[in-house]
Amino acid sequence: MVKHIVTFKLQGTPEERLEVARRFKAALLALPEQIDVLRSIEVGINENPSETWDVVLTAVVDTLADVATYAKHPAHVAAAALLAGHKDQRACVDYEC
Repeated sequence: MVKHIVTFKLQGTPEERLEVARRFKAALLALPEQIDVLRSIEVGINENPSETWDVVLTAVVDTLADVATYAKHPAHVAAAALLAGHKDQRACVDYEC
């Protein structure tokens, strides 16, 4: 099993970042029903105003190849597009567990 963990720092006012994060979260949470390799996904929106990263997701798939399948799936591409013009930074770690 592979965990795919990604965190995002967004641009804009706190209110704008929160709205984008909420829409992104909703889109991501719908993905397990649309992408068969995606075993589960958890999405968190930062609630600590002293921290600078806005969103974190943990997706679980069976193999590293499944991460690539998930990333290229049209439903995931559409969810990621919600960050267009708002994404400042992205960090990712994929590891077997």
